[in-house]
Amino acid sequence: MEKILLANPGTTASCPARARKWSNSQPADLAHMGQSREDPTGIEAFAMPVSALPRTGSDPVLLKAPASLGTVANSLRASDGQLQAKAPAKPPRTPSFELPDTSERPPTYCELVPRVPCVQGTSLSQSCPEPEDPWWEAEEDEEEENRCFTRPQAEISFCPPDTPSCLLGPQNRPLEPQVLHTLRGLFLEHHPGSTALHLLLVDCQATGLLGVTRVQRDNMGVSSGLELLTLPHGCRLRLELLERHETLALAGALAVLGCSGPLEERAAALRGLVELALALRPGAAGDLPGLAAVMGALLMPQVRGEQGVEEAGVRVTGKTGEEACAGLFSQVSRLEHTWRQLRRSHTEAALAFEQELKPLMRALDEGAGPCDPGEVALPHVAPMVRLLEGEEVAGPLDESCERLLRTLHGARHMARDAPKFRKVAAQRLRGFRPNPELREALTTGFLRRLLWGSRGAGAPRAERFEKFQRVLGVLSQRLEPDS
Repeated sequence: MEKILLANPGTTASCPARARKWSNSQPADLAHMGQSREDPTGIEAFAMPVSALPRTGSDPVLLKAPASLGTVANSLRASDGQLQAKAPAKPPRTPSFELPDTSERPPTYCELVPRVPCVQGTSLSQSCPEPEDPWWEAEEDEEEENRCFTRPQAEISFCPPDTPSCLLGPQNRPLEPQVLHTLRGLFLEHHPGSTALHLLLVDCQATGLLGVTRVQRDNMGVSSGLELLTLPHGCRLRLELLERHETLALAGALAVLGCSGPLEERAAALRGLVELALALRPGAAGDLPGLAAVMGALLMPQVRGEQGVEEAGVRVTGKTGEEACAGLFSQVSRLEHTWRQLRRSHTEAALAFEQELKPLMRALDEGAGPCDPGEVALPHVAPMVRLLEGEEVAGPLDESCERLLRTLHGARHMARDAPKFRKVAAQRLRGFRPNPELREALTTGFLRRLLWGSRGAGAPRAERFEKFQRVLGVLSQRLEPDS
């Protein structure tokens, strides 16, 4: 009792019912409850009225307090009725329901929720070291697959956060020659089937088909990115996938237009893209977004010439063929000698492109191509994404209405069959061990920095794509000037 009186001179043994105040040390009557004087931070860090403590101990404030507060809170529950504390002498140091400054924190909603989910894709980073247990081989919880829609909490991004790059420095210029040379060697080291699996892995992560955490599912309200794409709060994911599709197409075109050597070198680059498209088609890897991006590169007007303007204009730029012709590339008729060399030197690849890949891509864009889980691991999402983002369907009115209905019908089936697509993709990737550098080279963030540099990567999307289309036009003119 002497120690208690010394700690609080204003408190006497004859006044046990007097209201107690928090002090810079300890409450006067907690010594017998097991609170040591050697832990002065325990109560200072929780300088709040004791009457505000809930009996359940589940207040979010308690979750952020030191572990020792749990024993204090449990001991206080037995004597809640005896403690009628006054207002604290100084403000609490821990976050309470009076929101602190959140200028460098997530939205204020997150301040009120314990263990706030992270809205950034955190299933895997883009750094070079590969985890021992691949996340794409993790077994999916059956309960998670059959979960019902819940109220979403935030928009989701499956793009991994920026991490140190294996191939690019912290600051890089657009189209660095040394990096382009390294990438060329990487793709030559891997056959088309291996590159297709690398692209399938990255596309599955970017779409939110594989590697989705429980926290991300709770945030978006559904279990897969394929379902999220069809919902109003999936706008951020839809825009990211559109940018990924267009960036991959530009990178593929650069692989051909960047060949400044002999004609056969460019023809070999075309053949490589055709073989990659064949490895991505249904029945093989089944990565239809990857297939659409590669075909977008092959049909781009700077690469394909007048024959590919209409198709490439619809898929790559979102414009009709007439708008593409009347706009930036009306005067461009490109690489006729290169395509002629492809037909002469690589006849099988040229025939596969004309007779198989082009009709397949046209059917997929019209919503009539193969989309059943089994032969397809990741469905073609670009038509549905563009439609939901407000782009008009090209073509005559009667045909555009039918195409619109087919696209919406396909989107419903895609969301319904998301668990089946997930199983097929996981089966295709079982036992696959990617090359870290090649895998990084296929990510959206890396390609963005490669094409526009570390500074230009943050420019508005429309401005970036318009400028790079001009760069490709200049490269194409240099390779085969107009006669």
